[in-house]
Amino acid sequence: MTAILIIALILAMAATLFTLIRGIIAFLQATKEELNLPEGAPRPSSLKQNRMMMNRILFQAAAVIIIALLLMMKGQG
Repeated sequence: MTAILIIALILAMAATLFTLIRGIIAFLQATKEELNLPEGAPRPSSLKQNRMMMNRILFQAAAVIIIALLLMMKGQG
């Protein structure tokens, strides 16, 4: 069971890193035309940034939960 959780933790951490990098890339790809859109207009790059950062938060939460499970298992054994 511990080995499965460790593999899941590694995958969650890798997914967190991947979505973080994709969010940063989306941030850097904001074009001048998008920056000049009227206030309040949704920008495609902003929507992608938000989606990537929400995914990052979800993957981080999964990693924290897995770490908590591993610590609980270690405390019992």
